Amino acid sequence: MSLEGKVAVVTGATRGCGRAIAVELGRAGATVYVTGRTTRESASPLKRPETIEETGELVEAAGGRAVVVRCDFTSVSDVDALKARIESEVDGIDILVDDVWGGDMYFHFDAPFWETPLEDALTLTHNALDTHLIALHKLLPLVVARRGLVLEVTDGDNDDYVGAGLPYYLAKCGIRALGRALGVELKKNDCVGLAVTPGFLRSESMLDHFEVTEENWRDAVGKLAPVDFKISETPYLLARGVAALAQDPDVARFAGRTLASWTLMKEYGYTDVDGDRPDFGRWITEVRNAGKDPATTPPTNFR
Repeated sequence: MSLEGKVAVVTGATRGCGRAIAVELGRAGATVYVTGRTTRESASPLKRPETIEETGELVEAAGGRAVVVRCDFTSVSDVDALKARIESEVDGIDILVDDVWGGDMYFHFDAPFWETPLEDALTLTHNALDTHLIALHKLLPLVVARRGLVLEVTDGDNDDYVGAGLPYYLAKCGIRALGRALGVELKKNDCVGLAVTPGFLRSESMLDHFEVTEENWRDAVGKLAPVDFKISETPYLLARGVAALAQDPDVARFAGRTLASWTLMKEYGYTDVDGDRPDFGRWITEVRNAGKDPATTPPTNFR
């Protein structure tokens, strides 16, 4: 299968899973609208160095066609402008990947909710949930026009609370709920909707947080990073699964579900970019939830 001739829109494509997904969709042959807030001329409040132009260059280097568009998904007028541009250039969207987040500055895992700033909680949920609703409201008509696929990107494949703070939990559960609802609503228009999630992600910001690089990330395990980090994955593990879903003629069988990177890895038989096959879901079930000592459990058992 190939995505040649297909049009994809990836929101939040500046870095992390959004960037990797844009690259892998381009590698499969799609024209990818690379959207996000940070450009070489204008940074987002996150003040990260990655830009949508860099993502576009990676898409092109992988063999795809990139259309780079600055878009702040908290702004209805920005999304209206994005929609107008897409409509002027193509006749619809085949794949919409909704990966907006923008909450890194606003979550608090280490204090009771009532002792954290309310404004941070409201900003996090605005950035993480309202943005998805705005994108869906404006762009779904273009997806319906092509009987396309919508993927909501979240964190976690179930609604168990793992102590990440109330606003974060609300945001990620909300995205899974959108995936379930889209599975039902989009079926009425011969489209498919679902949600996807990575595991413990070695994103650019996570590597910076633990003061390592992709080359030496294992040095952080059990030091600056928790022991679970040894079952971490690059953003490309999920991205390769998204590309496989987009090329699957029977993708409707997954409508409404939340599929994890490790589930997709086993379903479609691929590896991470380093050849690894980290199964973070099994690690959580068989180590953390089973009360085993993660420090003495070999990571090779979960690959």
